[in-house]
Amino acid sequence: MVALQTHWRWLVAAALAVLILVAAPAPASVAAEADAKDAKRAERPERGIAVLPEYSRLVIPAGETLRMDLTVENKGRRDEQVLLTLKQVPRGWRAQIKGGQFTVSGVPVVAEKSRTLTFVAEPEKGLRPGTYTFQLEGRTADGAFTVTQEIVVVTEERTAGARGDLQIVTSYPVLRGPSDSTFEFSLEVQNKSDVDRIVNVAAEAPRGWEVTIKPGWESKQITSLRVKANSNERVALELKPPRDAAAGEYPVLFRASADRAQAEARLQVVLTGVYKLDATTPSGRLSMEATVGQPATTTLLVKNSGTAPNRNIRFSSFAPENWKVEFKPETLDVLQPGEIKQVEVRITPAAQALVGDYSVALTADGEKTSKTLEMRVTVHASSRWAWIGVGMIAAVIGGLGGLFAWLGRR
Repeated sequence: MVALQTHWRWLVAAALAVLILVAAPAPASVAAEADAKDAKRAERPERGIAVLPEYSRLVIPAGETLRMDLTVENKGRRDEQVLLTLKQVPRGWRAQIKGGQFTVSGVPVVAEKSRTLTFVAEPEKGLRPGTYTFQLEGRTADGAFTVTQEIVVVTEERTAGARGDLQIVTSYPVLRGPSDSTFEFSLEVQNKSDVDRIVNVAAEAPRGWEVTIKPGWESKQITSLRVKANSNERVALELKPPRDAAAGEYPVLFRASADRAQAEARLQVVLTGVYKLDATTPSGRLSMEATVGQPATTTLLVKNSGTAPNRNIRFSSFAPENWKVEFKPETLDVLQPGEIKQVEVRITPAAQALVGDYSVALTADGEKTSKTLEMRVTVHASSRWAWIGVGMIAAVIGGLGGLFAWLGRR
């Protein structure tokens, strides 16, 4: 048993030794790799710099701002502070070297590394087409190394067809809904040019409409946005009509412009209108008095408070049993927005109705809307019965008087 345990211990130890040998890098290969790196580093000069624009010669439309990368490289084996100067800027241009949002005139570069900046050249308004040469200089802080680069910019007059490099696309140019809705168009601004652009956006809507332009998926309002070269940006155009806007078709124009390029999209909002009815009495009181079995009349004022015409308005009622409710007229053919019409309502309580207060519901059923009023009706007894009662009382009094007189004679 002891021999078997010893045998297994030897096997485990051997396996671990093999794993260690396989996992550990060969000292010779590690040394060779380090030697290769040292040799490659030794091939580099002690010091050296380069300033490389993205393009050395290019053609752009006249009046357009130029932006391109500028790479500052340290070719040596020690860190350098590289100073940058625009030695030559053509008349009518304003040029600068930018690092993010800052104007840069010097940049530290680690040995064997590079830094990327942005060269920006903006022409004055109205500058004529032509060929313009810019000269950049980069030098070390001690002045031991200096490099110079030229950038030649050729500006050409934009042809009429060149306006097509800015476009607006939308999948749904027509939206439809009631006047109390908010309408949102999704638009895509396409920059088909080879340069980044700041695109100004605006919209023309009917008077009184609220207009908001937002970037896609954000809530902030904008009047311009940056669109990269050969890229697209999505914007949302939000429109809110006035609540009293009449039903109909309303045109909306969305415009985008950048430099001399322009684009527009013709949109349309179709308002179906808001359907709403209101009803009341001339005095505003929803109560009346009536006599048992006798008709009582009141006037109902029906108003179209919506923004769409309301057609075929019918009147109905819900009253106690054996009561009679009549409307004159029974229907209104059409009621224009804001229009008011009078309807005469005749209510006759049942002949067997008891004296007291009752509720009668009066309803105006229109197109896609209705309005119901609860009218309180106070019912009184008929005056005929009052006179009959007076006569009966007089007869009783007269009878009693005659009886007393007859008894007195006896």
